Amino acid sequence: MTLTIATVNVNGLRAAVRKGMPDWLADTPADVITLQEVRAPGDLLAGLVGDEWSIMGEASELKGRAGVAIAARTALESIDLEGVRRGLPGLSAASHTGRWLETELEDPLGDGRALTVISCYMHSGNTEKPQTMTDKYEFLDVMMQRLADLRAGGGHVLLTGDINIAHTEWDIKNWKGNRKSAGFLPEERAYLDRLMEEHGWVDVHRTLHGDGPGPYTWWSQRGKAFDNDAGWRIDYQIATPELAARATSVQVDRAPSYDTRWSDHAPLVISYA
Repeated sequence: MTLTIATVNVNGLRAAVRKGMPDWLADTPADVITLQEVRAPGDLLAGLVGDEWSIMGEASELKGRAGVAIAARTALESIDLEGVRRGLPGLSAASHTGRWLETELEDPLGDGRALTVISCYMHSGNTEKPQTMTDKYEFLDVMMQRLADLRAGGGHVLLTGDINIAHTEWDIKNWKGNRKSAGFLPEERAYLDRLMEEHGWVDVHRTLHGDGPGPYTWWSQRGKAFDNDAGWRIDYQIATPELAARATSVQVDRAPSYDTRWSDHAPLVISYA
């Protein structure tokens, strides 16, 4: 038996639905789906997934911005809808809302341990707008502490979502040209270094795929980035070591062509035994 978890930045739920997201949703084997940049009210999301799914979300206080959600199949009886936690503790500014959502699954892997699933939409940042980078580093600092606190609880923890950081040169096609760009700054990448190298968290996608370029999960809408696979790997599933050891397969549901995409991101789908 496996638990399959997908994460995807939908780049606006209304647009994604119009462009074909329901077809992907009907075919995905995922038991849990985490969504980012939803930018839509909860009733629209509930109407998309239907009775087959339990849905929870956290909207941004800034209209038309951010928004995260988690959908779990109703057959997954271990979901704790009362255990939903919205937002990072201590971050109350409107710019930080709609970016962090936690829920807990009760013993979904049959080992007696709960699993906390997080849907995260990290600030993208912009080096020409210093406040956006301040927001990003503030969010990252609090995120690191929150992950440490969750792990100290003894259960499995899975951070999913659009982290908006390409960790290494393998995670961005044009890394030389982006060394001073938000999303690939040394200061940003250092957070992921600490998370994985010092604190032992595991980048499940990279571990299963192995060393080498990509596979990317986001491509610019401009030019021929998608056609040339000039992408960034900025969508992650980062797990506690015991959970990561249960990962059995990974796939990026990259659209077959530019005109069949329903988001500028592709879903990252990983199964855990």
